[in-house]
This record gives sequence, structure tokens and C-alpha cells, in this order.
Amino acid sequence: MPTGAATAVSAVCRPARWETPHDPHGTSRREAPFGPDSRFSGFFDDPRWALAIIRATVLEAAHPQIGAALVDNSVFVAHPWRRLRNTFLSMRRMFGADPAAREREAARLNRLHARMSGSDHRGRAYDAMDRATRAWVVATLFESAVTMCRLSGQPLDQDTMERMYAEYRSFLAALDGDASELPEDLDDFWRYFDRVVEDELENTEAARVILYRLFDHLPAPALLDGAPTLWAAGRAVVGPLLGAITVASLPEPYRRRAGLPEMPGASTLMQGAYCAAGLARFLPEGWINAESIVEALSLSPDSDDPRARTVAALAARMKRASALLRLLTPLSGVLRPDPAPSAGVGESRRSAEDFFRDVLDQTGDGHLDWPDLAAMARELCTRLDLDEPEETRLYDAFAAWWRELQAALDTDGDGRVSAEEYATAVPSLAGPALIRVAEVLFDATDKDGNGTIDADEYRTLFRTAFHRDLTTTDGVYGQSAFVSDFLSFMSGRRTNTAYDPLLADA
Repeated sequence: MPTGAATAVSAVCRPARWETPHDPHGTSRREAPFGPDSRFSGFFDDPRWALAIIRATVLEAAHPQIGAALVDNSVFVAHPWRRLRNTFLSMRRMFGADPAAREREAARLNRLHARMSGSDHRGRAYDAMDRATRAWVVATLFESAVTMCRLSGQPLDQDTMERMYAEYRSFLAALDGDASELPEDLDDFWRYFDRVVEDELENTEAARVILYRLFDHLPAPALLDGAPTLWAAGRAVVGPLLGAITVASLPEPYRRRAGLPEMPGASTLMQGAYCAAGLARFLPEGWINAESIVEALSLSPDSDDPRARTVAALAARMKRASALLRLLTPLSGVLRPDPAPSAGVGESRRSAEDFFRDVLDQTGDGHLDWPDLAAMARELCTRLDLDEPEETRLYDAFAAWWRELQAALDTDGDGRVSAEEYATAVPSLAGPALIRVAEVLFDATDKDGNGTIDADEYRTLFRTAFHRDLTTTDGVYGQSAFVSDFLSFMSGRRTNTAYDPLLADA
């Protein structure tokens, strides 16, 4: 019999069975592991998934190899909303109905992970392509999905769990070529899961950041960027609650092993949060669309996207609410004033300190090194959905730029650039290597290879079309103008350009 997590699940499984036609090989015709009919696809618009994905991320980060890779390479601290958007996009590609898109995304993810290796603070090696650790990522997603159903009072029956487990193993097989790192049998999976929780998970730095720092310092999404008072007030309430709910939902053996304190009443709070989110099943179909929510959070109000008008109206109301809150509460004494409307105002300049934090330090560790520039390259490759040759060219260009920066700015020779080294030198970043980055980026954006970027190509990169007088540019963007604007942003530290939401916005 299964133990631990398995026992908890088995105790609440309903006896109902799925009756589906099968092909001669025993595979259900309706229960394809990918596409809109998959169980996983049904969770995309489920509000409970927001709680479950935080829980799964903590369990991932608690694995020593994954935790070290996250600390060294991930932008989840400095740019959490970008990470959310890109993760959502990737999962849509992987679980979509198009096998070509799935294979392309799997190849992209493998190239991305192949670039992530190193050692943690204890000298233990990590490799993002390690098959056992990749299997653990998939295991946490499956187990957290099962747990979220149980906690919300809608437990999965055995057949549904087995069907969903087969989907997750298919997902792992799409990445690794096979799913042998996860047990074939569901009962064996629960024993595997309990063993990893008991023997391998640790109170890693990445897990602590997610539980105790991420919510406290979570930057505002684009929708609320103009209302810092309102965002700070909401975050001050919601952040600790999310942390408490997440801790209470983690497996008890890990909480005990990691020494995670559980606040009084957290278990009841957790149950209430999952049950409340589960009530969304009574809403009419289509009322909650995760893709629209994620895009709205990151959509700039001045975008030419048709939804931008609604976003702009919401942002204006948020600013008014923020101003009222600042007047009525003592929070105004510790928060910076909400910014005034910028209508009619051109590009502003950010300080060297802000530029270092917002643009250069992509991983949020207070230093500039190769993972920060690799994160920039990764974001650009994701947006443009580049093939391997183009992706390699862009990464190589960023690597050359890093070597140029390191030679010019790393005065103490520790292999990275501190904020102080950067601020003291106040360098011009527009060297030959950065020019090459801009040229390669232009070529990658110019999909039809005609030497100019049209509005559709521009929108692919920036998620907005031209904010310029199209009558004077013939609706196109030449290489010289593109390179000039890119260098101007990087060396002049300007804000309110197309590059600001691309490389600086969270």
C-alpha cells in the first residue's frame, strides 16, 4: 500500500470510473495526453492552479540541484511576471494539439537547460539536464495538481489520476525521449515521491526566497505599475497569507525536515483558500481565462493591442484608488508617491543604480555576471521563438558582450561586476560587442530577411506595434535605426522606450 502522500490521496478517491472507447492497442482515443481534451489542459483556467503552482515551485526549489540552478540562473526574483508569462506560454506550446509546436518547444527547453550547470555554495555540482531532477519537476506538478483537488473538496478518482499521471509521463517523455525516471505504476509513484521528500529535499536558499522574500518584494505587474501605494498595501496583506497557505500545504515530512514554522490557523486558512478557489467551477464556462489574465497583467496601457484600452481604463482607476488609500492610511509615510501622469512627457533617464538593478541584474542577486546576460538572451529567444542556429548566434553575441564588460568593469577580478564597480566606472556600454548584439537581434527579428522590420515583426519582439509616425518611416524599421535605439537605451539608460518593458519590466 502507498504511504504518506499516497495514503492521503487514496483515502479521498471516488469510485466513479471514466468510460472511454479504446483502440486495439489499449490506448484511449479520447484521452490524448496533449491537446484540449487532456486533463492538464483543463487546469489552465482553474484558479486553484495558482495556489498549486506556487506549492509545486517550492517543492522543486527544495531539491538541491534545482534550487541551485534557480538561484544562479532564474529571473524569478527580479522578473517574476515575465517568468510567469513565459512559463505559461511554454506549457501552452507543450500541451497544445500541434505536435510540431510541441517538438519545437521541447527542443528549445532542452537547449535552454543545457546551458545551465555549475555548483552550489557547498560545492555540489548541478546540471539542469539531469534526468532525475527533470523528472522531479514533473512529479511536483502532478502531485500538486492531485493535492489541489483534494484540498478543495474535489478529489480525483483513481482512473482520473491514472489518466493524468500518464499525461505527465508523456510530457516528460517529450522532453527526455522517455519517461523511465518516473515509475510506470501510480502506486509506485507515491512511494517514489515520499522517498524524495523524506531523503533528498532541503531547506534551500531558493525555497526560502520563494516562501519568505518573493511575496514581500514582489514588483507590481504592468497593470499596477502606476499605483505603488495600492500594490504595496495589497501585497502587505496577501503576501504573508500566500506564504502561510503554501507552507501549510507542503508535505509534513518536508516541513519538519526544513524546520518550516506553521502559523496557528494556517491549515484552516489553507483549506478555505483552496475551497474558495474551487467554487469557480460554478461560474459559466469561459468567465476565467488564464491567458487573458496573464497578458493583461503584463500589457502596457500604451500598447496598440485591442485590450490595451481596457487595461488603460483599469490602470487609471487603480491610480485613483491608490491616491485615496495614500490619503486615508499611514502607509503614505513609508511609500513613494504614485507617479504623476506622463502625458506629453518624453523619455526620462534612470540613474546608474536603477539601470543596474532593473536592466543588467536580471537574476536579482546584486551582481552582473554571465547568467544575467544569458537571461536577456533567453527572453529574446523565447519571444522570437528562434531556431537553434539563430538562437546560438544571439547567445554567442551576448557572450562576447559579457567578455567585453568583464574586461572593462571587473576591477577586483572576482569574475562578476558589482553594482559599485558599475556605478564607479559609469561606462559607456555601447562597445563593438553590444553593437553586434543589436545587429544579430535585428536579423533574428527580421523574419522575412528583407532588411527592415515591419509592424508585425516589431510586435513579435516588443508585444506592441510602432509608436512612431508611420508616414515618415513607411511603416518599417531599418537596421540603423534599430541598432541606434538599442544602443541608446543601453548606454543612455533611457526609460519609456520599447526596450524598457522588454528588458526591465518585471
